[in-house]
Amino acid sequence: MSVDAALRARAESWIQDDPDPSTREELTALLAQAESGSAAALEELADAFAADLEFGTAGLRGRMAPGPHRMNLAVVSRAARGLADHLLRDLELDRPLVVIGYDARHRSQDFARRSAEIMSAAGCRVQLLERPGPTPLVAFAVRHLGAEAGIVVTASHNPPADNGYKVYLGGRGAAPEARGVQIVPPSDAQIAARIAAVGPVSAIPLPPSGEDPGIEMLGEQLREDYLAAICALPDPAGPRGVRIVHTAMHGVGTEPALAALHRTGFDEVHSVAKQADPDPDFPTVAFPNPEEPGAIDLALELARTVEADVVIANDPDADRCAAAVRDPHQDAWRMLTGDELGVLLGDHLVRRHGYRGVLARSIVSSRWLGRLAEDAGLEAAATLTGFKWIARAPGLAYGYEEAIGYCVLPEAVRDKDGLSAALMVAEMAAHAKAEGTTLVGRLDELARGHGLYATSQLSIRVDELAERDVMMARLRAAPPAALAQSPVAVVQDLAEGSVATTGLPPTDGMVLSTRDDARVIVRPSGTEPKLKCYIEVHEEVPAAADDARLGEVRRRAAAQLERIGADMRGALTGA
Repeated sequence: MSVDAALRARAESWIQDDPDPSTREELTALLAQAESGSAAALEELADAFAADLEFGTAGLRGRMAPGPHRMNLAVVSRAARGLADHLLRDLELDRPLVVIGYDARHRSQDFARRSAEIMSAAGCRVQLLERPGPTPLVAFAVRHLGAEAGIVVTASHNPPADNGYKVYLGGRGAAPEARGVQIVPPSDAQIAARIAAVGPVSAIPLPPSGEDPGIEMLGEQLREDYLAAICALPDPAGPRGVRIVHTAMHGVGTEPALAALHRTGFDEVHSVAKQADPDPDFPTVAFPNPEEPGAIDLALELARTVEADVVIANDPDADRCAAAVRDPHQDAWRMLTGDELGVLLGDHLVRRHGYRGVLARSIVSSRWLGRLAEDAGLEAAATLTGFKWIARAPGLAYGYEEAIGYCVLPEAVRDKDGLSAALMVAEMAAHAKAEGTTLVGRLDELARGHGLYATSQLSIRVDELAERDVMMARLRAAPPAALAQSPVAVVQDLAEGSVATTGLPPTDGMVLSTRDDARVIVRPSGTEPKLKCYIEVHEEVPAAADDARLGEVRRRAAAQLERIGADMRGALTGA
């Protein structure tokens, strides 16, 4: 095998245009290895130039390395100029204000600084955070400062080798209800078109050398304003007698989380020391996502040592929040599922804080929140997956997605915010303890009131993305007649749906509903080579059910989830 002429020419052209000496050297060495006969180098080179890294509704995200299919200074430079052109030319905004933040990952500060320089030279007003910070801080800043756009350089909870580029619109660039919300179509396609039209990176204007680049630095005042906004949410008269363990998962969440908890009276907070400081290599976890097995083991170890009441975990950019508690039924610590925490937060905000308005969830999240809203006389909404859709729900009071994302204060942060959610988890745990119960006990109360909603996921990883299409086609052609021996009563193809019939824009997904009220949603993952099944069963629970009876219901629901998962795997794989 050898490097064909077209691939060699593209690689050499990239080397000539790359503004970053480190990736120029890396690509030069990779090309030499490929030309010397290294099959691995040739495969890596071909993949690096297989396509442009796609700019979509999540912005950019990928592995840091040279080439158009990777995250690097050249790709970021084009993205920054494309976004500037969208604001200045598509939206025809004069001197639009852009706020730029970044996390503590490798190269995040470099990417943010170059973006600021490019956008300033293009004619934008630019405000750049002085130091790494959480993603919710930028979402807050877009609304708080009236910015037309916000950029966060982050890969959230992805592996250490990755980085990303998240974009918000606001100010004159978005409708009032969408200010400070992640981009959706057609903005993503318009920005992508502008990026594609950017010429050589070497031709992108930068501020003249030696002159003031015209970039305003955002310091501590913005952080203070953000903390003031979220710290106003907990009831100052509420109980505070709760012992908390917190982990930031080697990200940027320790400082703001501890500041917020302490300012609101939660004084007994123990931080996981080995995971408290930002470290872009994430040395104590295989995958820096609180949901991943083993990720919160150090936090649980500390919780047992200090006899904590609750563990609160943020992901590296602190836009997600997870909670673990000791389950009295199992006499062991366990992570609350994203759906369990989602309904607990919704219930708490309605009961304790008098929230009124729309309670929104993504379609793949539990229907339990809708039942809670119905019983409270409130409106519920189900949106497409992702906070770019949840945050746009008209009249939003609270929104969540099962992937541990929660929006508890939409007027301040119209996106998922793991720090304001952490305050509410602490407050919930304190109220439960003061009442002689736990968060698991509160879930039991909700099950007695609404019935038990139990959820699980089935993920089928594929080597080639085309395999997902094959499985989706198989499901559409021959959906299962029954799941866990219950007849499938309704089959909905979300790709053929419409707002009129499903309440949702068309998307690639299938919904299967059984006669006994189980539901399965099948969709391709938007970020990984997986096909995902979101499974939910509903079991009615007598209002007077004791713990033993409720335990029977939970075991029955768990068994049903397992059977449905096995049936779905067979239906999708043909095995």
